[in-house]
Amino acid sequence: MEWLQTLPPPSHLSPSALSFLDHRLHTQLALAEAPTFVAELQTQCSELDRSLDELTRLLGAGLAAYTSFSGEIHGLFGDVTERLIALSSTVVPDGGRGEEDGKGFREELATLAKEVARLETVRVYAETALKLDTLVGDIEDAVSFTMSKNIRKHSSQNSQEMHMLAIKTLKTTEGILTSITKAHPQWKHLVSAVDHRVDRALAILRPQAIAEHRALLASLGWPPPLFALNSLDSDARTANQVANPLLTMQVDLKVQYSENFLALCNLQELQRQRKARQLEGHDREVALRQSLWVIEELVNPLSLASQRHFSKWVDKPEFIFTLVYKITRDYVDSMDELLQPLVDEAKLLGYSCREEWISAMVTSLTTYLAKEIFPSYISQLDEESVIGIQSSARISWLHLIDLTIAFDKRIKSLVEHSGILLSFDDDIMQKISSLSVFCDRPDWLDLWAEIELGDALGKLKPDIQDENNWRKKVEGVVLSSYTDDHKSPLISNAFLRHLASVIDRCRSLPSVILRSKFLRFAGVPIIRNFFDSILIRCQEAEGLTALTDDDAVIKVTISVNAAHYFESVLKEWSEDVFFLEMGMDEDDKTELESNSNSYGELLPESSRRVIFDDEIKKLEEFRTEWVEKISLVILRGFDSHSRDYVKNKRQWQKGEEGWTVSKTLIEALDYLQSKMSVVEVSLNDRDFVGVWRSLAAGIDRLIFNGILISNVKFHNSGVERFGSDLEVLFGVFGAWCLRPEGFFPKSSEGLKLLKMDENRVQECMGGGKRWLKENGIRRLSVTEAEKILKNRVFRS
Repeated sequence: MEWLQTLPPPSHLSPSALSFLDHRLHTQLALAEAPTFVAELQTQCSELDRSLDELTRLLGAGLAAYTSFSGEIHGLFGDVTERLIALSSTVVPDGGRGEEDGKGFREELATLAKEVARLETVRVYAETALKLDTLVGDIEDAVSFTMSKNIRKHSSQNSQEMHMLAIKTLKTTEGILTSITKAHPQWKHLVSAVDHRVDRALAILRPQAIAEHRALLASLGWPPPLFALNSLDSDARTANQVANPLLTMQVDLKVQYSENFLALCNLQELQRQRKARQLEGHDREVALRQSLWVIEELVNPLSLASQRHFSKWVDKPEFIFTLVYKITRDYVDSMDELLQPLVDEAKLLGYSCREEWISAMVTSLTTYLAKEIFPSYISQLDEESVIGIQSSARISWLHLIDLTIAFDKRIKSLVEHSGILLSFDDDIMQKISSLSVFCDRPDWLDLWAEIELGDALGKLKPDIQDENNWRKKVEGVVLSSYTDDHKSPLISNAFLRHLASVIDRCRSLPSVILRSKFLRFAGVPIIRNFFDSILIRCQEAEGLTALTDDDAVIKVTISVNAAHYFESVLKEWSEDVFFLEMGMDEDDKTELESNSNSYGELLPESSRRVIFDDEIKKLEEFRTEWVEKISLVILRGFDSHSRDYVKNKRQWQKGEEGWTVSKTLIEALDYLQSKMSVVEVSLNDRDFVGVWRSLAAGIDRLIFNGILISNVKFHNSGVERFGSDLEVLFGVFGAWCLRPEGFFPKSSEGLKLLKMDENRVQECMGGGKRWLKENGIRRLSVTEAEKILKNRVFRS
């Protein structure tokens, strides 16, 4: 026992040393381990000595730098003093040189002012640099203190206090750096040097703070066991809420958790402020908006525990969605009750703990879907494509999408339950949507659109082949608020129903770009398939009988009605904000312009406003084309039946007793009424107007060119007969308008000229264009009018 040394008297020891010895050497066993303890103390003393030497060196370097700055400033002020003395002894002499000396004086004074300002800037720079060096040194000391094994082992409270001290010092430092960037932007090297040292300290401080937060959560019993989440009934839910570790903490643990929570929040806010300063002048929103660290630390262990169950449910994804939703729902209220007040106390603006909790849970689910679930389903699709059978894997894929959409709707209602209004901002929607899995995988979106389109077209194929769907009309307005009777066949509603289903599924996508792309790949082809179907039917009808048969005309009118109804519904849908916001960006334009559409032509530049514009335009052109064809076919028939009437030039020299209409015109009028009655019954009202107006214009040209200006000699009786024929013709069109003669402008005005007496005819021949306008002849040229009047015969 010779190596043992006696301790000095207790009166010679400090109270802290006495307390330390009493704590470590209070048992016989501890005394036996005293040599080991002494060696440990000596090692720690050596480390402390080295740290003290390093601090002494840093202090000496700082003092030397300050002395250097002080000497430089002293010398500069001495130079200023000498200049002031020299300036005070300067006297501006009288005489001719006074003005030049005064100018020199002002220049000297301006130079002196600049020098003084420069010296003041140097002084402020030196003081600021010294202050920042001190603050950063304090930060580094605090971080080093928290890394001490002895402190971490024996006093977590001291570690928490040093964390708070470091964060407080960091805030002070950040405030100075912010003021420097605004007041002295030229000091960027000083700011950069300080940022470099602070970043190194933060790289150590943040992991330490998070590690302590995780250890505290583990001591609280987080994450809760998942076996308590097996039941979905209300009683089980209440039991789970009672067992929530965040709500069952003891008072001392609750205080410790709150302090730790606030420290982590303050550290995150400090990081945000630094990012805001460093990214000044750039697009900062993406970089500054981060998820709450404290919420992430709650979700991460829950996510890891859940994934052990997820791996068993790859073929039963409904269990995955159910479990995630139940965890999210059961703990969301505690976010509002316990954590939101702490976030508000930390002054983290723009953060909702409810929204952060939900978005973090959804993000963890989305990550698992992207890594495990979707790749598994895609591999099944690939296997089936090799075999040549594509049914069960596609059904499973669509079922997975159905579950995802249903989950997102429930999550959305969970967010809105607290009064949070969801905007159309894509960033917010992506955070709470599990369909955001497609944001980073556009090839998966293409695959989904392909499967969705194939499913819709497969279901539509028997509907297209069923002739009853082409004969029966839509009863009432199902998918549109239009009140017009479009006389549309059921097939148009079938296509619209599947298109509406695709649009409804598309609404759940969290991005406007994704929705636009999905609709162009899965929705637009449905419209084009509809267009192809009605076009083929019209071409078949035209090819068989050239539309001379009533059944062929009816077949075309049914397709025109379907196109008009489809077009009307698309126009109504396009007025919705959902479609208006899909203005195509430059990437969309480039992609579309690089490919021709199904009609073999490039998309026009004017079609960038609404996603369905091109299809609506095609349907309009289709209706116009086939309405014109129907009119042309009827006009040709009328021309054929009235050929004898038009060619008989002698009939206008005498009347036809006992007849109010020419016998050779009766057959043509009968044909006209017969065909128009078929078209009127089968065609929708709006397009029928186009048919009879186009037909009236054609008949007007036929009569004008074939009779009025074909060198026919009109006697008085012939004029009377021609007028009677026109009245009967006008009567046919009078069923569809009040003034049918207005749609036969040249024939009406030609008859008006023929009815003039001989004196008026002479006035007309010499009056020219002005006379014609004054007498209501506006559709005929002077040449045409003179040609008609030259053939007027007034002798009996």
